[in-house]
Amino acid sequence: MARKPHKYHYIYKTTCSVTGRYYIGMHSTSNLEDDYLGSGKILRYSIRKHGKDKHNKEILDICSDRKSLAIKEREIVNESLLKDPLCMNLMKGGEGGRGFISTEQQANRSKIGGIARANHMKDDPDFSKLVNDKISKANLKRIEAGTHLSWKDNYSWIGKKHTAETKKKMKESHKDHGIGETNSQYGTKWITNGIDNKKIKDFDQIPEGWKNGRIVKWKGARVVDWACFENK
Repeated sequence: MARKPHKYHYIYKTTCSVTGRYYIGMHSTSNLEDDYLGSGKILRYSIRKHGKDKHNKEILDICSDRKSLAIKEREIVNESLLKDPLCMNLMKGGEGGRGFISTEQQANRSKIGGIARANHMKDDPDFSKLVNDKISKANLKRIEAGTHLSWKDNYSWIGKKHTAETKKKMKESHKDHGIGETNSQYGTKWITNGIDNKKIKDFDQIPEGWKNGRIVKWKGARVVDWACFENK
């Protein structure tokens, strides 16, 4: 039997009066008084922590059908909105549902969701503990099932190598870095008192008892390298 279509389709905004954080979503219903506040993960946590009475919902827009509703949500809940630290949404609007999504969409969701969760965890220690506890429990289950990968298995580069494209990107990203003023050591020099070394700015006066250069170790011996650190 086909489900009876809903009468109302609207975009809503639920705001926590305690934290000021908000969630924007879409909802279809035949009862405008159904007390629906939203289904976002961070929003559900906020409701559990602060209570329903601390969350207020307002209707932002009403649409004629579900399709136009998704389009409207996509316009409102965009990447710019997701960067707002007060926003509790984890993904762009119009991407809800359980249908097929591409690998690119999955990666985009993960990236945006990660930023939103990081913002929330930074400002809410309780939420941070909740996430970490879930991760620990998930890892424990994998260990018990024998499917957990060690740090070495996950991150070891033994037998692996960068692709030519990755190498090219790495080379381009480092182009002109470390040259002239972009070098972190630009405008500094080593000085030593024969025992200790320290760096100072080129224009700083050398303290009494100190000279240009530094103590370096070479095959266990202590050598003062003067020439390489003379004033320019």
